[in-house]
Amino acid sequence: MKKADITEFFRRLQERDPEPRGELDYTNSYTLLVAVALSAQATDVGVNKATKALFQVVSTPRQMLDLGEVRLKDYIRTIGLYNTKAKNIIKAARMLVDDFDGMVPENREDLEKLAGVGRKTANVVLNIAFGHPTIAVDTHLFRVGNRTGMAVGKTPLAVEKKLEKVIPACFARHAHHWLILHGRYICKARRPSCPTCPVEDLCSYRDKTVVDPL
Repeated sequence: MKKADITEFFRRLQERDPEPRGELDYTNSYTLLVAVALSAQATDVGVNKATKALFQVVSTPRQMLDLGEVRLKDYIRTIGLYNTKAKNIIKAARMLVDDFDGMVPENREDLEKLAGVGRKTANVVLNIAFGHPTIAVDTHLFRVGNRTGMAVGKTPLAVEKKLEKVIPACFARHAHHWLILHGRYICKARRPSCPTCPVEDLCSYRDKTVVDPL
């Protein structure tokens, strides 16, 4: 995609949704961290159902430690890989209490030191909790970046680095959410809704759908 096309791409998405929001429920930076960690290989809807009760009793790393791994599993057992996720959440809570005074750090390096926290999770927390213009490449962003021609790459990191270079600074803060939502609801994996896509004319995807899927 040309630079002018990318600018117009985000201008249109901004026009449709000026203040996009993630779809995970949370109450503060810590519960956001937990929710994002739980969302790996799970749906936001499924995570929200599990954390609705959990976040009524836990909002800090210390409270998570007090809850303990066994009781935590009772809250999240409907989520895939809940045993491993529970262990990592407790380990991360211990690190936050011991090494960061119970506060979620505002930099990627420290976030990635936490158990169960990779680059994507760190980028989501930095973007949503702290307002950093980070790009967390999930399956939706990876697909949209490659399909549109905006950021072609064979790995999530490659797509992330290309997006960082081509996204205009004025759109960087919310680009992460615009792209996720676009991929989730319009530029879908199996059959994109090209006829209803607001940026269809800017996209280089060759196999565009002609009739809007029912």
